[in-house]
Amino acid sequence: MTDKALDGAPDGVLRTRREGAVLVLSHNNVAARNALSPAFYAAVTQALVDAVADPTIGAVVLTGEGGHFCAGGDLRQLAKRRELPIAERRAKLEGLHDLIRAVRDCPKPVIAAVEGAAAGAGLSLALACDMLVAAKNAVFSVAYVKVGLTPDGGATAFLAEFVSRQVLTELCLTGERISGERMHQLGPVNRLSEPGQALADAVALAAQVASGPAWTMARIKELCRAAPRTTLEQQLELEAQCMVRAQETAESREGIGAFLEKRAPDYTKLRGAH
Repeated sequence: MTDKALDGAPDGVLRTRREGAVLVLSHNNVAARNALSPAFYAAVTQALVDAVADPTIGAVVLTGEGGHFCAGGDLRQLAKRRELPIAERRAKLEGLHDLIRAVRDCPKPVIAAVEGAAAGAGLSLALACDMLVAAKNAVFSVAYVKVGLTPDGGATAFLAEFVSRQVLTELCLTGERISGERMHQLGPVNRLSEPGQALADAVALAAQVASGPAWTMARIKELCRAAPRTTLEQQLELEAQCMVRAQETAESREGIGAFLEKRAPDYTKLRGAH
């Protein structure tokens, strides 16, 4: 296992380490409960680019140091933006949105491990991940309304995949705190953990998928992302396109061969092969 900090300093904004084929990215802004920053956007985006290029990495876990996932935007910095022209404010916001896109579009599975708070854009970041593991006592909140702001980072889009418009509106207008247990009931949380165990459980889940067929899993991610926004006919077309391509890959040759030969498939040897 290796552990290092990114951001050019020993206590950099992002700590990284390997757990076998799993890359763990840990937000390291503990004093501000891991509030977001442009340095964090850049560090995570680059780490994901590097992970995609590294065939020894099969999955990524995103978490936070110090017992909190992410408290959202840095309100001190946001307060200063009122003095900027609207175009500059928009450009700064796009840094967050580019991070959300990078997480969503990463071809390798990205799993959030949430302890403590995931509020505002921190909630958006957790929901951008492919899967979410949360402690039972974790606290989620669409907190923007509490400080006179509107949601960003795709929070309303992600939540709308799980809840009705009425529930979505309630969550956004009240900014109420939502427990990990309730988020599990609503749908976004894949697995509930005992307090302090979310990261270990997320790494275990990541290890489970990290040895899978990389090209195939990337196509499955694309299908899952598209499904909530397509008609049945559109989704059938996307599935057909993927299936006919999958049938000719080295991964399907290995998977079908292993099944017929009654052995476990070895997809890791095929990383980079279609």
